Amino acid sequence: MVLTDSEMNYIKKTINREMNPLEEGMLDVMFSEHCSYKSSRPILGLFPTEGENIILGPGDDAGLVSITDKYALAVGMESHNHPSAIEPYGGAGTGIGGILRDIISMGAMPIALLDSIRFGPLDDEKSRYLFEHVVKGISDYGNRVGIPTVGGEVEFDESFRANPLVNVMCVGLVEKDKIVRGIAPNIGDVFFLMGGTTGRDGIHGVTFASEELTSDSESEDRPAVQVGDPFTKKRVLEASLEILDKIDVSGVKDLGGGGLTCCISELADSSENGAFVDLNKIPLREEGMTPYEIMLSESQERMIFVLNPKDVDKAHEICEKHEIVSSVIGTVTDGDNMVVDDDGNSLADLPTILLADPPSLNREIKPQKSNKDLITVEDPEIKESLIKILSSPNIASKKWVYKQYDHEVQIRTAVKPGDDAAVLKIDDETAIALSTDSNTIHTKLSPFNGGAGSVAESIRNVISMGATPYAVVDCLNFGNPENPEILWQFKECIKGMSLVSENFNAPVISGNVSFYNETEGIKINPTPAVGVIGVENIENIRTMGFKDENDKIIFIGTTYDEIEGSEYHRTIHNIEQGEAPEIRIEEEVSNGKTVLNLVSKDINKNITAIHDCSAGGIAIALAEMALSGNIGAKIDSSKIIKDGDISLNNLLYSESHGRYLITVKEEALDEILNNIDVPATCIGEVKGDSLKIDNISFKVNDLKNAYNGVLEKYMP
Repeated sequence: MVLTDSEMNYIKKTINREMNPLEEGMLDVMFSEHCSYKSSRPILGLFPTEGENIILGPGDDAGLVSITDKYALAVGMESHNHPSAIEPYGGAGTGIGGILRDIISMGAMPIALLDSIRFGPLDDEKSRYLFEHVVKGISDYGNRVGIPTVGGEVEFDESFRANPLVNVMCVGLVEKDKIVRGIAPNIGDVFFLMGGTTGRDGIHGVTFASEELTSDSESEDRPAVQVGDPFTKKRVLEASLEILDKIDVSGVKDLGGGGLTCCISELADSSENGAFVDLNKIPLREEGMTPYEIMLSESQERMIFVLNPKDVDKAHEICEKHEIVSSVIGTVTDGDNMVVDDDGNSLADLPTILLADPPSLNREIKPQKSNKDLITVEDPEIKESLIKILSSPNIASKKWVYKQYDHEVQIRTAVKPGDDAAVLKIDDETAIALSTDSNTIHTKLSPFNGGAGSVAESIRNVISMGATPYAVVDCLNFGNPENPEILWQFKECIKGMSLVSENFNAPVISGNVSFYNETEGIKINPTPAVGVIGVENIENIRTMGFKDENDKIIFIGTTYDEIEGSEYHRTIHNIEQGEAPEIRIEEEVSNGKTVLNLVSKDINKNITAIHDCSAGGIAIALAEMALSGNIGAKIDSSKIIKDGDISLNNLLYSESHGRYLITVKEEALDEILNNIDVPATCIGEVKGDSLKIDNISFKVNDLKNAYNGVLEKYMP
């Protein structure tokens, strides 16, 4: 039970009577943090949500962004953290299923998935188990449904040992005149339930997700984890798209957290109407299910369409063709209450607004304690440290993960996993770039700059492909919001994210909040997982790999002495202390727009590669470019633009924001530099079979040996 005493009193005052057990259960799930966003709603309003290319911001199952005259993208991001901690294969799979349904609910065909996943250290057996089975759950579900998983990110850190994070982003394509919404505007329309049957799995899934995990959760909370069925999902997807194509649908919504209670109350409340639900018409998977179980079940692969009664027969025919169950389970009514009926007996009668829009909470907020005192450390030789960082699980190749995903299905994927962002072809001229990112250490140390930096990094990844950022989605993963310091982290993070989104004209159009990610006092590093959607002309696609001998390497941006909170500190010294790199918003925006401007004017393809500097700093960025292109480079570190006197170690590993590396043809160097009005300089050239930084040399083959096969050593 998540209802507090004050909430119980508020409900009783609103309905002017006591609740019965069914009503109490329905309100319990709808007042949960997962459904109501009661702690986060007052703060989420800080996000910019409107913009030139935005059709629909937060509030429905997914956001909508215009990408061509004909097409829009439906974009969403969801978490499935607690279920994946208990049952990693099923939890991850049903997370994929949920975000796919969100995209279908907008009338869109899902065309791409990206994941953002986090686990404890790989030398821990339980963390390896969770990692293996989460990846397999994502892989099996996405592959079987036929949706490519085209990109993502993986992080391993002690803070995620007991609380893995599984965040998934999905993008769908829809013609603008075929967009549908989660509404029920017409009195007399019917609620048409189709897809999987309703069982006892997932009951209290949202309340389970709105509480801290304990050492007993694995056994006690397993029934709250939903059971996925990708083969049914494939049929539901095809039948849903056919219904949307052949019937004038009033509204549609998937059944996710909160089950029928959430779906129907939100459909009705969105149009200020009421709802009547006939329990006897709901197809059940198990015998003897109680009204409480039916209304709270979170069984997967279910959708509700709001239809005119004259279209019901046609909808049934389509479902029968695809061999899925369907039933009319209720009607849109005149009024503002949701009534649950059983053979003429009213079992629940509650205001839809009370269910769908519970009051928010103004919880106490208090700044977190400072973590600025650094341990004095002795830096090893760069020859040693670069190889060690390159071979750390957080930097090394993630091929073990993405080789399990089908990223070719639907034949849109133009740039595959392993680059700064995935690129998908939309039509003969248009492509989209998709990226997910989060810097959890930076956010732990400095929530404002960490949140801002997570958005900036994801935007830089899209820009590095040559694409203009259009919109942002997010999954905000934090600890217990009842802790004032956690809620301060959350608010500061959102303020930072908003600053970057607003200045890049890339509004936040959809997202998810996942609180209570801690177990018996052990908190995760706060994790604002960010997805960015960029749009580009296919001719402007660039990739990170070095291309040709004698290409010149241009560094754009300024490096500051910002080694604290870096991958260098985590890998080499095992510390997460200090202050995160600062977001200097004018530099960030100016440098990003400069790169886009250069690409847009590069008719002769003189720009041969682009890569941003992020985790691991310039040294790792250069190594990644050499690895991707299988060719070396010669670098003069004295040419790297820096602020003040910085040691070579800190210069190479600083994670200052707003920096890019681009390679250009030798004959175009002067012309391109003359067209750059932000800090930029040539720092070297592509050359040979070694990466040489001053007098320090790394054979490309040695970099390969360090970078490849790291995860494979831990995993079966």
